[in-house]
This record gives sequence, structure tokens and C-alpha cells, in this order.
Amino acid sequence: MKRPISRASLRWTASISSVAFTIALTGSAMAQEAPPAPSSVPSPAPGSGYNDEIIVTAQFREQNLQRTPIAITAVTGDMLDARSQTNIAQVANQAPSVTLKAQGPAYGPALGANIRGVGQFDYNPALEPGVGMYVDDVYYPTLTGSILDLLDLDRVEILRGPQGTLAGKNSIGGAVKLYSRKPEGSNSGTASATYGSRDRLDLRASADFALAEDFSARISGVAKRQGGYVKRLDFGCLYPAGGSATFVNSAGETVPMNPAGGIPALTSRSETDCVLAKEGDVDFQAVRGQLRYKNDRLDINLIADYTHDDRHTAGAVLRSEFVDGVQVSPGFVDRLPGNPAGATDINPFGGTIPYDGRFICGKYCNYATYYAGPDSSTGADGAFANNGGVRPATTYPGRVRFDGWGVSGSIDYDLTDSVNLVSITSYRAYTTMFQNDDDLSPLAHTNNTNDLEFWDFTQELRLNGKLFGDAVEYTLGGFYLKQRTIADNLSDLRYITAYPILSIHDVVHANTKAAFLHVAWKPVEELTLTGGLRYTKEYKSYAFGRRGQDGSPLPSSVVLAALDGLVGVYSGDKVDYRFNAQYQVTPEVAVYGQVSTGFKGGGVNPRPFNDRQALPFRPETLTSYELGFKSDLFDRRLRLNVAAFLSKYKDIQLSLSNCTTLVGEGYGIPCAALVNAGDADIKGVEVEATLRPVEGLLIEGAVSYLDFDYKKFATYGSATVGGPTNLNGPQFGDYPPYTPRWKWSAGIQYRFDLGGAGSLTPRFDASYQSDIYSRPNNRSSNLLPGYTLANARLTWANAGEDLEISAEVTNLFDEYYYLTGFDLTTAGAGFSTAQPGRPREWAVTIKKKF
Repeated sequence: MKRPISRASLRWTASISSVAFTIALTGSAMAQEAPPAPSSVPSPAPGSGYNDEIIVTAQFREQNLQRTPIAITAVTGDMLDARSQTNIAQVANQAPSVTLKAQGPAYGPALGANIRGVGQFDYNPALEPGVGMYVDDVYYPTLTGSILDLLDLDRVEILRGPQGTLAGKNSIGGAVKLYSRKPEGSNSGTASATYGSRDRLDLRASADFALAEDFSARISGVAKRQGGYVKRLDFGCLYPAGGSATFVNSAGETVPMNPAGGIPALTSRSETDCVLAKEGDVDFQAVRGQLRYKNDRLDINLIADYTHDDRHTAGAVLRSEFVDGVQVSPGFVDRLPGNPAGATDINPFGGTIPYDGRFICGKYCNYATYYAGPDSSTGADGAFANNGGVRPATTYPGRVRFDGWGVSGSIDYDLTDSVNLVSITSYRAYTTMFQNDDDLSPLAHTNNTNDLEFWDFTQELRLNGKLFGDAVEYTLGGFYLKQRTIADNLSDLRYITAYPILSIHDVVHANTKAAFLHVAWKPVEELTLTGGLRYTKEYKSYAFGRRGQDGSPLPSSVVLAALDGLVGVYSGDKVDYRFNAQYQVTPEVAVYGQVSTGFKGGGVNPRPFNDRQALPFRPETLTSYELGFKSDLFDRRLRLNVAAFLSKYKDIQLSLSNCTTLVGEGYGIPCAALVNAGDADIKGVEVEATLRPVEGLLIEGAVSYLDFDYKKFATYGSATVGGPTNLNGPQFGDYPPYTPRWKWSAGIQYRFDLGGAGSLTPRFDASYQSDIYSRPNNRSSNLLPGYTLANARLTWANAGEDLEISAEVTNLFDEYYYLTGFDLTTAGAGFSTAQPGRPREWAVTIKKKF
């Protein structure tokens, strides 16, 4: 069923497009002829996506990528265009040892991130991300809101390995840094429009213009719409109650698919073809404005941005009711006469409908309704006394909404010829709502709605200087972060008889203070020795709220009642260090070695089901030993970079789904306790290469191999995580979530010069990742099989290089694969779902430069 386009959405899309395009045209009217590029640095051809000199700022100052002794994947804006990449998750496909995934319905508009086997995929604001996300050097402290559109970017830097001294806390796995194009006063602009599969329409524009001497401004905007690719189907419409359709259950019995008095139709086949919604759609708008003052010594840049995202939930499918051949679905049925009081009732319509394989829809579809009807069978313990003992109904539209904005200001001031001061100040805020019908069936199994309200303030100061000529370069700095999150959740868990509908209201306060020092010394011209220290102190408080649906206190007999008003506090500090030596063997070849550390902050379990599960957990830490090789060989025709590392991973934070032995008999299920589960060694090798054998031909490739090896597990009570009782934690030999053992990517393109007719550039990209698991306890129910994706693009550019037309096909071979998984087979819920990736799609783009 196609959702009608609202007037508000049309107005918002039109306003962004008109503002950005108008300014672009204004910039065209004021445009002056740009000076030619210096002959020593050839300008990349349109569509080539290649810039020989990539400048990065990973070590607080501008450096050539090949002279920076860190494992970095750097991607320019031209490269992003050439690869058909429009969001940060797509960039990760080409980066070794990096996994960035947009989350499924249960985690809302969040991005999960993992680099070298270390990261975080739980959106909960009480948890730390594990991979630092930065936009224009402003830190994004939550996974929610970090699905970043690549709007008007200069470059992306992905730093692999712990960045505890350079990027700070929670960059234990690495850091992802996005840098937007700054105003230059060039009186220029770009505008592009894309049309593609399922009525995809992308509008993008940017303009850069001079305001006065030393003053310039830049504005950019994007508006995107596309239909969804996962159908939410009406089960009762497809299989009318009392109809002839049958189903063979796990016992081999042939039973009615939808018995008489069972699940009614919510719509009609003639009106909607039994489609309630199409999930995985796109409805996104963003705008960014910059104002810059720049003279010989002072550079001030002010940035404001706003993002609006309003769509259906991410598409997901129910995978299977079996794990290793054993039925794991609990087989819930509607309450029948003679059932004991308080028996679970998950059929909101009446009749006997077991929750089983009949609700496995297949590829790109599910039967979710986001509806749970009233139920008189689950009013145990007086939880619904003020509602006549009846559990009230919950119903949601099944949507995601995100509104976020931020302002930041950077000051870069040369105090002297050798001393520079940098200040970065930011304030960011967002509100978001997302809903999930986790079991993806028309039964009232699990029904949730989530609302988050977040703000944070950051301030960073850096003093950069040089001593003894250029022999010593140093950075002395400080960082401050303050944030607050209010997390509201209405959770209707019908598969748990002892728990009522919960109104959750959690308030999380946190602050971080840090001081750091970074020094690079050249005792001789070819050798650079680098050292870094960072001291971090952090504080967090968790105020838990657990009440009934109407906000009234829960009966004291309900174990959740003891959590209401409970406050958990965590505080701690940490010192991180980095030692690095780089030797320039020749002007084209450099080698380096380093040892570096990082950590991810501790806290208190944010999802306790009773007060004994509100357990504290410590920070996890990482010490990494790395050797690297960077080179430009054969007259710079071959760029080859290699990194090998060994990481000692301590106090790994993992979530358990069974805490019986951990917190006491009778209180262990359900459970989502976060604990320090143990230690591991991580070994890996990463290779990145760029080859230009002849003029116009570009070949790129990357490959990584990662070996993750648990060394020991922590002991809780009478059980050890990973031991015989397992606590539903990992076993020896398991891999952490979303960590592929192998990953590779390759791209090839050739630019055909057509003379006065311009140029034609075909490009082909492929990427592969091996099997991954969505939970630390690796099982077939959370296995996401490996896959290979391929994209193709053809770009024509005119002779003036100011007009491009491109055609692209993504997922060229229409691979069916899973991005993320959500496995609750071991938590009493009895199901496993997954989010399929996008099918084959085509698009045509026209881009004009002014």
C-alpha cells in the first residue's frame, strides 16, 4: 500500500530543494573563472574518483595520507560519487576490518559500528559506541542518529585500531571522521537529481559564495524519497479465517493455516492487494549552512545543520522456528476454557493459533500488525487492577521518526608563526520515536514503542606548536562532554505472564573530562618518533523508572516495581598512551610500528528486569601492537599499504540473555544483563592497494583477515560465561557480533576520452564479507551468511567538465543477504529475525556544476 505524500513533507522537500538550488544558481551568476590547478598536482578527471594527494588530520594537523603512520582508509568526495555511495554505511564496504550497519526495527534509526572486532550494535543511550563518530571534529556520542548522509563532503577518514589518545574515549575500535567542504568564497555550486527504482528521487545542491572581504558562506541540502522493499502483509487477508489453506506444523500435522474465529483481515485484497505497508522506505531531508571568516592568521567557521527522517520501520523477516533441528517457538495458543489463571494469551483476535512456522512469510515480507488486543488472562498480581483486571490493548503505526539539529563553531588562530590555537564548540540535540513488532506476526507476542530525547555539549581546545625549528611538533589539549538522555518505552510483552505492560522512563546523565598531549620528534630527517597520553575521567548516573501503562505505580508483588526510582552511578578514570616510530626508507616507502591503547566506558546494566539485575560493569580496554608499511611504487603507479596487528582485549562487555545463575534462581529469565565477560586476543592483516597501470585506468582493492580468540571468561556466582552452564554467553571459538573473518573489496574503472564530446567512464565495484553472527553466543539462529555485492556505474562528462550524467545499478546480481539479525531464541521469546539488504536497484543521476 503506497503511503500518500503529505503536504508537510512536500513543503519540506520543496523548501530544501528551492533554497539550495536558488543559492546554487545565485552562485552561478556571481561565478568567476577558477584559477588553473598547479601543474605539479594533476586535477582528477570527472568520474575518476581519484586524487593522488589526500590530506588527512588524524594527528591534529594536516598530513599527507602516505606520511601518516596510522592505518587509515581515506575517501574523497570524488571517490564517493564514483562508487555511488551516499551514506557512511556504504563506505565501510570498501574499508578493511570495518563493519557499519544500519540497524533493524528493534534498534531504530541507529548505526552499529565495529572495527577490528571491537564496537557496539546496541543503540541504548546508556551504552558507549566503541567506534568514535565525528563530523567536522565534533563527537557524536550515541549510535542513534549516526546514519549519516554524505552531504557535501570533502573526505571521510576511517581510522582503524584504538585511538585512545587521538580521538579519545569510546574510540577503542577506531574512529570514523567526516569532513564537510568549507566555504571558500568561490561563487560556485553544484546541483544534482537522481531518479531510480521504486520511485527513488534524490535532490542535492550546494553553493559557495563570497559575502565580503574574508567572509564566505556555504549552504547544502538533500531531500530523498524511495518506496520500501519489504512488504508488511495482512495475514488474514491472504488466508481468510476458516478458509481451506493448510499448514504442516513441526509435529507433521496438517492444520488449518487460519482456523475459524482466528485472525481477521485488516484490509481487502481488492483495495491493497493485502499489503499493509512497504518497509525499508526512505523519506529524509537535511540541510547544512556554514559561515566562515578567514584571514592570514584567523579562521572561524560556524556550522548549523538540521535532519528530518520520517518513514516506516526498517524491513525485517522472520527467519525460522527451528534451531539445529529443534523447535524453539514456544507454541503459544489463545487462552482456552480450563487454562490456569494468568495463562499467556498472544492471539488478540480469538481462536487457537500457535506461534509457529506459519508466520514465516519468506523473502522481503512479514506479517507484523503492531497490534495487541485487550486480554483478561494476563492480569496476574493485580497489575491491571485499575483496568478491571484486563490487559489493555496497544497499537502502533510501525514508523520511525528522527529530528536532529546541531550548531558548532571552530576557531583556528595562529598565535605566532609556530604556535596555533584551535577551539571546537558544539551543541547537538535530537528526538526520535521508533516502534517494533519483534515477532513479525499478527499475534500479540511483542509490541513496543520507544521515544528518546537527547542533547549534548562538547568543548575541545588544542594548542599546536613547534620547537627547535620543525624537529618537534606538539599538541596539548583538553576535552569536555556533558550529555543527557531521556528514554521512554512502552513495552507489551505477552509471552511473559508475570510482567504487565511496562511504562519505562529512564534518565541518563553523563559527563567526561579529558586532557591530552601528543608529541612528534624527528631526531633525523627520515625518522619520526611519536608519543601520546590522554587522561579521561567520566561519570554516569542511571535513574530507572518502571510503572504501569497509565503511569501508576506497579503492585509491590511485581518484581519490576523495585526498580522504580532506583539510581545507579558509575564513575571512573583511565590513562591511555601511544608510542609510534616511523622511518621513511625512501621518498616512496615508509614503515612504522606502534603500541596504542583505548577504552570503552563502563556503567550500569540499562535493561534490568528486577533490581538484582541492575549490575555495574567496568570499562573494556584494548592494547594494540601494530606494524605497517606505506608505499608509492613504480613512479607512483602502485600505492600499497599494509598493516598487521595484535590486540589484547580485556573485560569485554557482552549482553547475556539468561542470568539464572548470575542473579539467583527464578530471576534469571528474561535477562539482558551487560557484564564484563572475559578477555580475547585479536590478530589481523589489512592490505589496501591502488593501481594505475596506464593513463585513464584505475584499479582499487582491499582485503583483511581477522582472527578473534577468546582466552578466558569471567565467573559469576556458580557459573562461568562460556563455561558448561554458558549463561547464554559465548564459547571458546565464537566470534563477537558483526565481525567477519574475511573481507575484501575491488573496483575498476577506465576513462575514455571522447574529445569534444567529453569523456565516458565505466566503473565496476565488488565487495565481500564472510559469515558473521548477530550475537556473541554464535548459533545457527543468529548466523548471517557471507555475501558478495557488486555495483556498476557509467558516467558521461562533457568537455567543459561541468555536466555529468551517470547510470548505476547497485546489487547488480540481486543477491539476497542479511544486514543485521535479532535473535531471541534463547531469551524465552522463541524467534529469530533478520533485516535483508536492499535488492537490485537502478538509478540515473544528472549533476551540474556552476
